[in-house]
Amino acid sequence: MRAILLTAVNQLELCEVPDPSAAAGEVVVRIAAAALNHRDVWIKLGQYAGLKFPSIPGSDGVGEVVATGAGVDAAWLGRRVLINPSFGWGGSGAAQGAGFSILGLPRDGTLAELIAVPLTQVAMVPGHLGDAEAAALPLAGLTAWRALMTRAGLRAGERVLVGGVGGGTAVFALQFAVAAGAEVWVTSSSPEKIARARSLGARGGFDYTRSGWAQAAEREAGGLFDVIVDSAGGDGFDALVDLAAPGGRIVFFGATRGNPGVLSMRKVFWRQLSLLGSTMGGPADWDAMLAMVTKQSLRPVVGAEFPFARAAEAFALMERGGQFGKIVLKP
Repeated sequence: MRAILLTAVNQLELCEVPDPSAAAGEVVVRIAAAALNHRDVWIKLGQYAGLKFPSIPGSDGVGEVVATGAGVDAAWLGRRVLINPSFGWGGSGAAQGAGFSILGLPRDGTLAELIAVPLTQVAMVPGHLGDAEAAALPLAGLTAWRALMTRAGLRAGERVLVGGVGGGTAVFALQFAVAAGAEVWVTSSSPEKIARARSLGARGGFDYTRSGWAQAAEREAGGLFDVIVDSAGGDGFDALVDLAAPGGRIVFFGATRGNPGVLSMRKVFWRQLSLLGSTMGGPADWDAMLAMVTKQSLRPVVGAEFPFARAAEAFALMERGGQFGKIVLKP
């Protein structure tokens, strides 16, 4: 089969590699579409723990079951399935266990024509989704769902601020919050991305690079925010504390700008704020996310599609943050 191999830091090659086989309890899926995440970029740049070379990156994938291992019902053959990239979550819904890992490192990922995964990691694809849309869903959708719904406990009618809209997880957070009946606002440095967010149901957006943007956000939104979703951190985190309503929740699943310089503990405790860390999601989160996507007929936003042969272009687009929604690759 053909696969996109990471042969060294910052070195991607489209290569012929041996086909995988299904071990006991596993299925082989012929990939129809895969999608990129920032995790893949960090792995490519050598900025991730546990690097190995060569390896096949990719956490998101959709395709058809073409082989089954021992103990797997042959009725799965020919079924169109979505791969859950959250491996070994463990028995607690509170947090992942010691055996948790994400597909794409250390286990070879979805940027290949074929992949073998445990049957427990696949689910039937929501019927209204095309291949590119389905491939866009798993990692970013699961991360957004757990952050917003499980950790922050979003309720209908609450006011939500989603930071850095444009990236896949932030766009899913916007879509899930709108579907849940929240009033949603966004931030971005791009007027075009704010406009796209409005088309998905956001009330409006704010340019976080402008001086005094937080004060303007409070005025325009008509108050503070019950739930704030962030993946950047850095010096701008203090503005999010200022924008959180009394009893509000700030949930974050990344720190692309590093740690906050100074955290005003007085503001946090006086306003009874909750700071909530979140990572990926467990089986219950996965099932709940798929249920909402199916019930609401939600469609993931695909920002760009590339063939495997143009993987370098796809990675470059993600590295410069030029996309709105997910970047999909097809064999």
